[in-house]
Amino acid sequence: MRSVRRCSRTGCANPAVATLTYAYADSTAVVGPLATYSEPHSYDLCEEHALRLTAPRGWEVVRHQGEFRAPEPTVDDLTALAEAVREAGRADRPVDPPEVPAGTVRRGHLRVLPDPNED
Repeated sequence: MRSVRRCSRTGCANPAVATLTYAYADSTAVVGPLATYSEPHSYDLCEEHALRLTAPRGWEVVRHQGEFRAPEPTVDDLTALAEAVREAGRADRPVDPPEVPAGTVRRGHLRVLPDPNED
């Protein structure tokens, strides 16, 4: 299932609606609709940062004309979420107890390990 992508700008927690890509050979910054997949050399931007982006002197900004919209969940995303919830809620689902190494004592979520210097 796809998680909500956030704006790449530091300190911004808004959802991403646009993708910024640099074409270095052409000295161009391209701001377009949110890419289907997050790419390592592109940046996800919220609407505010996508509209306010400026480029260095001598560079051109090519910006998508129209509204930036957050992507809608697809049927695949909703189906995957429903399957995950259904699987987690099954009463007959086997639950394996966590493995505890020999010589340890378990107390709640903490473990007491034996002193490695004692023989």
